[in-house]
Amino acid sequence: MNERPIPEAALEDVDSVEMLRVWIAARKLHSSMKIGMYRETMNIPEEKAWGTILADVSRHVANALEERYGVDRDASLAQIRASFSAELDKPTTEAKGGFVRRH
Repeated sequence: MNERPIPEAALEDVDSVEMLRVWIAARKLHSSMKIGMYRETMNIPEEKAWGTILADVSRHVANALEERYGVDRDASLAQIRASFSAELDKPTTEAKGGFVRRH
């Protein structure tokens, strides 16, 4: 398997929480998410928290593209935003699957 390394801060922080993993497998996207943590433990709307998480991930992608390939960060963010909105408005694939509740 081609796993990404765990960030040093996550290894050092005993309170760290893994929120999202994403794979491309069998020519489809597969994911594992921790849903409910914000709603159940912090009384924060889950949708708002995930919007922030996805925005942070987008900024990290744009930063990485700029650092590795010299792609303008703001241009990358604009393309990510446009692609994200287009995919939400008219999905190219159906998001389906089940949910497993683990404690």
